[in-house]
Amino acid sequence: MDITVQELKDRLDKGENVNLIDVREPSEYAEDNLGGELIPLGELPHRIDELEDRQNEEIIVQCRSGARSGRAQQYLEENGFTNVRNLVGGILAYRELERKA
Repeated sequence: MDITVQELKDRLDKGENVNLIDVREPSEYAEDNLGGELIPLGELPHRIDELEDRQNEEIIVQCRSGARSGRAQQYLEENGFTNVRNLVGGILAYRELERKA
């Protein structure tokens, strides 16, 4: 299941605690991030154990445009995660939403 940038922004603006995983590279994260936990897509298979205690919690995966996070979502679901949501449009869409506000 996906999540829209508007839905995520509303939840973050309310101060809601979300499991946000950023699957971009460290250099991208350093340039701009939404405060999520950085686990680059290439490292996800080696670091999945860091997420095991959240296997049945909602996890939102995010990247630049939604492509890498879509792959991360699929990988997590294939490994038993039950509530993984992909941020549609990624950080690009999120920042565009903020510019329009």
